[in-house]
Amino acid sequence: MRNILTTLLILLSLALVSVFVAGASGAWNRDWRTASRESSGIAPEPAVTPEAVVQMYAARAFNWRGIFGVHTWIASKAAGASSYVVYQVVGWRLYRGLPVVAVHEDIPDRLWFDSRPRVLADLRGAVAERAIEGIRKAARSYPYPEEYRLWPGPNSNTFTAYVARNVPELGAALPSNALGKDYLDGGRMLAPTPSRTGWQFSLYGVLGVTLALQEGLEINLLGLVFGVDVARPALKLPFAARIGVSRDLTQG
Repeated sequence: MRNILTTLLILLSLALVSVFVAGASGAWNRDWRTASRESSGIAPEPAVTPEAVVQMYAARAFNWRGIFGVHTWIASKAAGASSYVVYQVVGWRLYRGLPVVAVHEDIPDRLWFDSRPRVLADLRGAVAERAIEGIRKAARSYPYPEEYRLWPGPNSNTFTAYVARNVPELGAALPSNALGKDYLDGGRMLAPTPSRTGWQFSLYGVLGVTLALQEGLEINLLGLVFGVDVARPALKLPFAARIGVSRDLTQG
């Protein structure tokens, strides 16, 4: 046990060094007003894609937050629709007296303030149609519409993980650096993983253990996740997320 803790402390120290290096390089000083929100070109064009589409995305959070984690969201297009509907939680809405859950027609695959998204789930056709109805219901039943905390949650990743747990068609594993994904609803401490291929124990997103086919083994210490993915071999570390085979569906 002592050797395990020593190894974790060394890894955490290296990760913290990377934070200060990133800060010294100016990664904390970007202006959101000039950051790009254009399409990344990932999502299928509605004009040439009549079938239903559902995609889940993750992109590095803006400014210094991106050093610690990602922002996740879901986009859907019903069969024959000419536009996408985007589902996400945005913290600043709370400061304007609005529910944090935003559901609106939008460009589905926008850069998240300069950060290019990657695809965590990609559904088409009949399975996407089934998922769309489940996503709508889950967005309406999200238990924290008037709450937002960057750490340990509930936040944007808490929302996406909640939707995934309630929509089995998604079958998506959120990145290990999706801070807030382990903040379980209703104060419970045991729940299926977002991919629904295993289980996780979590104490308010601060301490926990996950074991699942897609997520692999994850150990959550104060919101920082260490672990290993066996299905797509990779080592999971805070800030770096994973070192090994990518889970980005745009890369095959």
